[in-house]
Amino acid sequence: MQHSAFWQTFVSAVFGLCLSAEGAAAETSFERGPTQYIAALGDSGATSGTGAETWGFWGVDPGPRGVWSTGYAELMANGGKAPAGWQFDAGSWWLEEHGLIMEAPSFPVPPGQYVVTGGRETTSVLTVGAPDDAGRQAWNLADGATIYDVTHLGCRAAVYTAKSGQSCTPDKTPTDVFPMEPGRATG
Repeated sequence: MQHSAFWQTFVSAVFGLCLSAEGAAAETSFERGPTQYIAALGDSGATSGTGAETWGFWGVDPGPRGVWSTGYAELMANGGKAPAGWQFDAGSWWLEEHGLIMEAPSFPVPPGQYVVTGGRETTSVLTVGAPDDAGRQAWNLADGATIYDVTHLGCRAAVYTAKSGQSCTPDKTPTDVFPMEPGRATG
């Protein structure tokens, strides 16, 4: 079983950028929208970078829609369909740090500006750029905020994939590792 580093989960508290008629020099305001969650892989101390094309988002909170890893057999008995209606992908699945199997986020995060917070002290504006000619998307957080500052610490997740010819399933995850400490691998 292999997994990428724990993905940081931003809470995008509001969505949608509005500029006044005076243009870019005018004050920017945001329109309140539904809370969304961004899955971002990167250095927790970073304030900007590239790689946002690999980031995903959940339009709704994936936690309440998840299935505990101990419920994997029941999930598979239902054809891999979770009670919330999403389909489990045995080739690439998401596990939250407390042992919750989650639906995959949508990829990529659309270019734009997002008000993000980890629900602690820092709120910032995340700007995700349009893809360049190579498909890379730059990103930056305003006012010196870091990925850690805007990460909701109770919801880090990892994506698991099987190496060729090997099995990789949530029922093989040792439950004694939950909640996962940042940087710890399960196997």
